Amino acid sequence: MAHIITEDRQAGRDSFLAKEGWDDAHIEPLTPDASFRSYARLSRNDEGCMLMDAPPEHENLKAYLDITAHLRSLGLRVAGTLGHDLEAGFALIEDMGNDTFTRLLDAGHEAMPLYLLATKVLKALHAHPKATDIGLPPYDMATLLREAELFVDWFVPAFRGSAPTTAEKERYMGAWRDALAEVSEARSALVLRDYHVDNLMITGGLEDVSHCGLLDYQDALLGAPAYDLVSLVEDARRDVPEDLRAAVMALYTDGMTGPDVTALERDMALLGAQRHAKVAGIFVRLSKRDGKPIYLGHIPRVLRLLSKGLEATELAGVRQSIEAMVPGYQQARF
Repeated sequence: MAHIITEDRQAGRDSFLAKEGWDDAHIEPLTPDASFRSYARLSRNDEGCMLMDAPPEHENLKAYLDITAHLRSLGLRVAGTLGHDLEAGFALIEDMGNDTFTRLLDAGHEAMPLYLLATKVLKALHAHPKATDIGLPPYDMATLLREAELFVDWFVPAFRGSAPTTAEKERYMGAWRDALAEVSEARSALVLRDYHVDNLMITGGLEDVSHCGLLDYQDALLGAPAYDLVSLVEDARRDVPEDLRAAVMALYTDGMTGPDVTALERDMALLGAQRHAKVAGIFVRLSKRDGKPIYLGHIPRVLRLLSKGLEATELAGVRQSIEAMVPGYQQARF
Protein backbone atom coordinates (compact mmCIF):
# COMPACT_ATOMS: atom_id res chain seq x y z
CA MET A 1 0.00 0.00 0.00
CA ALA A 2 1.44 3.35 -0.99
CA HIS A 3 1.96 5.90 1.75
CA ILE A 4 -0.76 8.53 1.55
CA ILE A 5 0.09 11.91 3.04
CA THR A 6 -2.72 14.20 4.18
CA GLU A 7 -2.83 17.87 3.26
CA ASP A 8 -1.99 18.87 6.84
CA ARG A 9 0.94 16.44 6.95
CA GLN A 10 2.15 17.72 3.59
CA ALA A 11 2.01 21.30 4.87
CA GLY A 12 3.93 20.31 8.00
CA ARG A 13 6.56 18.55 5.94
CA ASP A 14 6.97 21.53 3.62
CA SER A 15 7.35 23.86 6.61
CA PHE A 16 9.96 21.59 8.21
CA LEU A 17 11.98 21.31 5.00
CA ALA A 18 11.89 25.07 4.55
CA LYS A 19 13.09 25.62 8.11
CA GLU A 20 15.95 23.17 7.58
CA GLY A 21 16.89 24.67 4.22
CA TRP A 22 15.89 21.66 2.12
CA ASP A 23 12.73 23.03 0.49
CA ASP A 24 14.43 23.11 -2.91
CA ALA A 25 15.39 19.39 -2.84
CA HIS A 26 14.08 16.69 -5.13
CA ILE A 27 11.93 14.33 -3.05
CA GLU A 28 11.82 10.60 -3.81
CA PRO A 29 9.40 8.68 -1.54
CA LEU A 30 10.61 5.23 -0.49
CA THR A 31 8.55 2.09 -0.13
CA PRO A 32 6.85 2.14 3.30
CA ASP A 33 7.56 -0.56 5.88
CA ALA A 34 5.31 -2.21 8.44
CA SER A 35 5.24 0.85 10.71
CA PHE A 36 3.54 4.23 10.49
CA ARG A 37 6.86 5.85 9.59
CA SER A 38 7.71 6.77 6.05
CA TYR A 39 10.91 7.92 4.40
CA ALA A 40 11.88 10.01 1.41
CA ARG A 41 15.27 10.55 -0.19
CA LEU A 42 16.17 14.22 -0.63
CA SER A 43 18.70 15.26 -3.25
CA ARG A 44 20.04 18.43 -4.79
CA ASN A 45 23.22 18.94 -6.75
CA ASP A 46 25.80 16.66 -5.10
CA GLU A 47 24.27 16.40 -1.65
CA GLY A 48 21.44 14.44 -0.13
CA CYS A 49 19.85 13.11 3.02
CA MET A 50 16.75 11.24 4.21
CA LEU A 51 13.50 12.69 5.49
CA MET A 52 11.88 10.63 8.24
CA ASP A 53 8.17 11.22 8.69
CA ALA A 54 7.19 9.87 12.11
CA PRO A 55 3.61 10.96 12.98
CA PRO A 56 3.67 11.82 16.71
CA GLU A 57 0.36 10.06 17.37
CA HIS A 58 1.90 6.76 16.23
CA GLU A 59 5.69 7.02 16.47
CA ASN A 60 8.17 8.09 19.16
CA LEU A 61 10.74 10.24 17.40
CA LYS A 62 12.48 11.19 20.64
CA ALA A 63 13.14 7.53 21.41
CA TYR A 64 14.71 7.13 17.97
CA LEU A 65 16.97 10.14 18.49
CA ASP A 66 17.97 9.13 22.02
CA ILE A 67 18.77 5.53 21.08
CA THR A 68 20.62 6.70 17.97
CA ALA A 69 22.89 8.88 20.10
CA HIS A 70 23.42 6.02 22.57
CA LEU A 71 24.31 3.47 19.88
CA ARG A 72 26.74 5.94 18.35
CA SER A 73 28.38 6.39 21.74
CA LEU A 74 28.88 2.61 21.87
CA GLY A 75 30.81 2.72 18.58
CA LEU A 76 28.04 1.28 16.40
CA ARG A 77 27.07 2.62 12.97
CA VAL A 78 23.86 4.59 12.84
CA ALA A 79 22.65 7.38 10.59
CA GLY A 80 23.73 10.87 11.59
CA THR A 81 20.99 13.27 12.66
CA LEU A 82 20.95 16.51 10.64
CA GLY A 83 17.83 18.16 12.02
CA HIS A 84 14.54 17.35 13.72
CA ASP A 85 11.21 18.67 14.97
CA LEU A 86 9.91 16.49 17.78
CA GLU A 87 6.53 18.16 18.02
CA ALA A 88 5.83 17.77 14.31
CA GLY A 89 7.46 14.35 14.02
CA PHE A 90 10.02 15.00 11.29
CA ALA A 91 13.77 14.39 11.13
CA LEU A 92 16.52 14.74 8.58
CA ILE A 93 19.02 11.92 8.81
CA GLU A 94 22.09 10.78 6.95
CA ASP A 95 21.49 8.77 3.78
CA MET A 96 23.49 5.58 4.31
CA GLY A 97 22.76 4.32 0.81
CA ASN A 98 20.89 1.32 -0.55
CA ASP A 99 23.02 -1.64 0.52
CA THR A 100 20.73 -3.33 3.01
CA PHE A 101 21.63 -6.95 3.66
CA THR A 102 18.34 -7.94 2.04
CA ARG A 103 19.17 -6.18 -1.22
CA LEU A 104 22.69 -7.57 -1.24
CA LEU A 105 21.42 -11.11 -0.67
CA ASP A 106 18.77 -10.73 -3.35
CA ALA A 107 21.50 -9.58 -5.74
CA GLY A 108 23.48 -12.77 -5.08
CA HIS A 109 25.93 -11.59 -2.42
CA GLU A 110 27.41 -14.39 -0.34
CA ALA A 111 25.36 -14.70 2.83
CA MET A 112 27.98 -16.00 5.27
CA PRO A 113 30.08 -12.80 5.57
CA LEU A 114 26.95 -10.71 6.10
CA TYR A 115 25.54 -12.93 8.84
CA LEU A 116 28.91 -13.16 10.57
CA LEU A 117 29.25 -9.37 10.52
CA ALA A 118 25.75 -9.07 12.01
CA THR A 119 26.84 -11.50 14.73
CA LYS A 120 29.96 -9.47 15.49
CA VAL A 121 27.79 -6.39 15.93
CA LEU A 122 25.60 -8.22 18.44
CA LYS A 123 28.62 -9.54 20.32
CA ALA A 124 30.07 -6.03 20.50
CA LEU A 125 26.76 -4.59 21.69
CA HIS A 126 26.19 -7.27 24.30
CA ALA A 127 29.77 -7.08 25.59
CA HIS A 128 29.86 -3.29 25.91
CA PRO A 129 29.86 -2.32 29.61
CA LYS A 130 27.68 0.73 28.98
CA ALA A 131 25.18 -0.80 26.55
CA THR A 132 22.36 -0.81 29.09
CA ASP A 133 23.20 2.61 30.52
CA ILE A 134 20.14 4.19 28.97
CA GLY A 135 16.75 4.93 30.45
CA LEU A 136 14.61 2.43 28.59
CA PRO A 137 11.76 0.24 29.84
CA PRO A 138 12.38 -3.46 30.48
CA TYR A 139 11.26 -6.22 28.15
CA ASP A 140 9.18 -7.50 31.02
CA MET A 141 6.38 -10.03 31.41
CA ALA A 142 3.65 -7.50 30.66
CA THR A 143 5.28 -6.56 27.35
CA LEU A 144 6.02 -10.14 26.33
CA LEU A 145 2.44 -11.21 27.09
CA ARG A 146 0.94 -8.23 25.29
CA GLU A 147 2.88 -9.25 22.19
CA ALA A 148 2.00 -12.94 22.47
CA GLU A 149 -1.65 -11.93 22.77
CA LEU A 150 -1.58 -10.68 19.17
CA PHE A 151 -1.72 -14.32 18.05
CA VAL A 152 -5.11 -14.94 19.65
CA ASP A 153 -6.47 -11.49 18.85
CA TRP A 154 -5.65 -11.54 15.12
CA PHE A 155 -4.36 -14.86 13.80
CA VAL A 156 -6.82 -17.17 15.52
CA PRO A 157 -10.01 -15.37 14.32
CA ALA A 158 -8.60 -15.07 10.78
CA PHE A 159 -7.74 -18.77 10.65
CA ARG A 160 -10.83 -20.36 12.18
CA GLY A 161 -13.41 -17.64 11.58
CA SER A 162 -14.24 -17.02 15.24
CA ALA A 163 -12.58 -15.37 18.20
CA PRO A 164 -11.14 -17.55 20.96
CA THR A 165 -13.30 -18.17 23.98
CA THR A 166 -12.37 -16.64 27.30
CA ALA A 167 -11.21 -20.03 28.55
CA GLU A 168 -9.06 -20.64 25.46
CA LYS A 169 -7.40 -17.27 25.77
CA GLU A 170 -6.79 -17.66 29.50
CA ARG A 171 -5.19 -21.06 28.96
CA TYR A 172 -2.96 -19.68 26.19
CA MET A 173 -1.87 -16.60 28.15
CA GLY A 174 -1.32 -18.60 31.32
CA ALA A 175 0.93 -21.04 29.49
CA TRP A 176 3.06 -18.19 28.17
CA ARG A 177 3.23 -16.63 31.63
CA ASP A 178 4.60 -19.85 33.07
CA ALA A 179 7.08 -20.39 30.24
CA LEU A 180 8.48 -16.86 30.26
CA ALA A 181 8.76 -16.44 34.03
CA GLU A 182 12.57 -16.53 34.14
CA VAL A 183 13.55 -14.92 30.85
CA SER A 184 11.17 -12.01 31.44
CA GLU A 185 13.40 -10.93 34.34
CA ALA A 186 16.52 -10.53 32.12
CA ARG A 187 17.90 -6.99 31.83
CA SER A 188 21.47 -7.63 30.67
CA ALA A 189 21.15 -6.52 27.04
CA LEU A 190 19.98 -3.59 24.97
CA VAL A 191 17.44 -5.38 22.77
CA LEU A 192 16.96 -3.69 19.37
CA ARG A 193 13.90 -5.93 18.72
CA ASP A 194 13.94 -6.06 14.91
CA TYR A 195 17.43 -7.34 14.28
CA HIS A 196 17.33 -9.01 10.87
CA VAL A 197 18.68 -8.48 7.37
CA ASP A 198 16.05 -5.89 6.38
CA ASN A 199 17.41 -3.57 9.07
CA LEU A 200 21.14 -4.01 8.51
CA MET A 201 23.27 -2.19 5.94
CA ILE A 202 26.80 -2.28 4.61
CA THR A 203 28.42 1.15 4.73
CA GLY A 204 32.03 0.00 4.33
CA GLY A 205 33.89 -3.30 4.60
CA LEU A 206 32.67 -6.63 5.91
CA GLU A 207 35.00 -7.04 8.87
CA ASP A 208 34.54 -3.97 11.06
CA VAL A 209 31.34 -3.59 13.09
CA SER A 210 31.51 0.17 12.46
CA HIS A 211 30.65 -0.53 8.81
CA CYS A 212 27.38 -2.30 9.60
CA GLY A 213 24.61 0.28 9.63
CA LEU A 214 21.67 -0.28 11.97
CA LEU A 215 18.05 0.62 11.19
CA ASP A 216 14.69 0.44 12.98
CA TYR A 217 15.72 0.27 16.62
CA GLN A 218 13.52 2.99 18.11
CA ASP A 219 11.48 0.42 20.07
CA ALA A 220 14.53 -0.93 21.90
CA LEU A 221 14.11 -2.27 25.43
CA LEU A 222 16.31 -3.82 28.13
CA GLY A 223 16.06 -7.60 28.18
CA ALA A 224 17.72 -10.85 27.18
CA PRO A 225 20.53 -11.03 24.60
CA ALA A 226 18.86 -14.08 23.05
CA TYR A 227 16.07 -11.99 21.50
CA ASP A 228 18.05 -10.22 18.78
CA LEU A 229 20.12 -13.31 18.11
CA VAL A 230 17.08 -15.48 17.42
CA SER A 231 15.55 -12.66 15.37
CA LEU A 232 18.59 -12.86 13.08
CA VAL A 233 18.64 -16.63 12.58
CA GLU A 234 14.87 -17.23 12.59
CA ASP A 235 13.87 -14.49 10.18
CA ALA A 236 10.15 -14.10 9.52
CA ARG A 237 10.80 -12.89 5.97
CA ARG A 238 13.68 -15.05 4.78
CA ASP A 239 14.75 -18.67 5.14
CA VAL A 240 18.06 -18.99 7.00
CA PRO A 241 19.89 -22.23 6.08
CA GLU A 242 21.13 -24.41 8.92
CA ASP A 243 24.80 -23.86 8.03
CA LEU A 244 24.33 -20.10 8.46
CA ARG A 245 22.61 -20.56 11.80
CA ALA A 246 25.36 -22.90 12.97
CA ALA A 247 28.08 -20.43 11.96
CA VAL A 248 26.31 -17.57 13.72
CA MET A 249 25.93 -19.62 16.89
CA ALA A 250 29.55 -20.80 16.79
CA LEU A 251 30.81 -17.24 16.51
CA TYR A 252 28.47 -15.78 19.10
CA THR A 253 29.12 -18.51 21.70
CA ASP A 254 32.89 -18.60 21.20
CA GLY A 255 34.39 -18.20 24.66
CA MET A 256 31.16 -18.97 26.53
CA THR A 257 30.89 -21.77 29.06
CA GLY A 258 28.74 -24.83 28.40
CA PRO A 259 26.05 -23.85 30.92
CA ASP A 260 25.90 -20.33 29.46
CA VAL A 261 25.43 -21.72 25.95
CA THR A 262 22.67 -24.02 27.20
CA ALA A 263 20.91 -21.10 28.88
CA LEU A 264 21.24 -18.99 25.73
CA GLU A 265 19.74 -21.73 23.56
CA ARG A 266 16.86 -22.14 26.03
CA ASP A 267 16.14 -18.42 25.96
CA MET A 268 16.33 -18.41 22.16
CA ALA A 269 13.73 -21.18 22.00
CA LEU A 270 11.40 -19.31 24.35
CA LEU A 271 11.78 -15.86 22.83
CA GLY A 272 11.86 -17.17 19.27
CA ALA A 273 8.50 -18.88 19.71
CA GLN A 274 7.07 -15.82 21.44
CA ARG A 275 8.27 -13.63 18.58
CA HIS A 276 6.81 -15.94 15.92
CA ALA A 277 3.43 -15.95 17.67
CA LYS A 278 3.54 -12.17 17.83
CA VAL A 279 4.59 -11.79 14.20
CA ALA A 280 1.85 -14.13 12.97
CA GLY A 281 -0.65 -11.84 14.66
CA ILE A 282 1.04 -8.69 13.36
CA PHE A 283 1.12 -9.88 9.75
CA VAL A 284 -2.62 -10.63 9.85
CA ARG A 285 -3.27 -7.26 11.49
CA LEU A 286 -1.22 -5.47 8.84
CA SER A 287 -3.46 -6.98 6.19
CA LYS A 288 -6.83 -6.56 7.87
CA ARG A 289 -6.37 -3.26 9.68
CA ASP A 290 -3.67 -1.46 7.72
CA GLY A 291 -4.29 -2.65 4.16
CA LYS A 292 -0.85 -4.26 3.75
CA PRO A 293 -1.59 -7.83 2.60
CA ILE A 294 1.93 -8.38 1.25
CA TYR A 295 3.02 -9.66 4.67
CA LEU A 296 0.60 -12.58 4.50
CA GLY A 297 3.00 -14.26 2.09
CA HIS A 298 5.39 -14.80 4.99
CA ILE A 299 2.81 -16.51 7.21
CA PRO A 300 3.72 -20.10 6.21
CA ARG A 301 7.36 -19.52 7.17
CA VAL A 302 6.40 -17.88 10.47
CA LEU A 303 4.13 -20.78 11.36
CA ARG A 304 6.83 -23.34 10.51
CA LEU A 305 9.22 -21.50 12.81
CA LEU A 306 6.57 -21.27 15.52
CA SER A 307 5.73 -24.96 15.29
CA LYS A 308 9.40 -25.94 15.53
CA GLY A 309 9.99 -23.58 18.45
CA LEU A 310 7.05 -25.01 20.36
CA GLU A 311 8.82 -28.37 20.45
CA ALA A 312 10.86 -27.05 23.39
CA THR A 313 9.97 -28.82 26.62
CA GLU A 314 9.41 -25.50 28.40
CA LEU A 315 6.72 -24.62 25.85
CA ALA A 316 4.61 -27.77 26.11
CA GLY A 317 1.73 -25.86 27.69
CA VAL A 318 1.76 -23.20 24.98
CA ARG A 319 1.90 -25.86 22.27
CA GLN A 320 -1.05 -27.74 23.72
CA SER A 321 -3.14 -24.59 24.07
CA ILE A 322 -2.50 -23.57 20.45
CA GLU A 323 -3.14 -27.03 19.03
CA ALA A 324 -6.42 -27.24 20.92
CA MET A 325 -7.48 -23.77 19.80
CA VAL A 326 -6.41 -23.91 16.14
CA PRO A 327 -5.66 -27.51 15.12
CA GLY A 328 -3.76 -27.61 11.87
CA TYR A 329 -2.67 -23.97 12.20
CA GLN A 330 0.64 -24.78 10.49
CA GLN A 331 -1.24 -25.14 7.17
CA ALA A 332 -2.81 -21.65 7.32
CA ARG A 333 -2.80 -19.77 4.02
CA PHE A 334 -4.36 -16.40 3.44
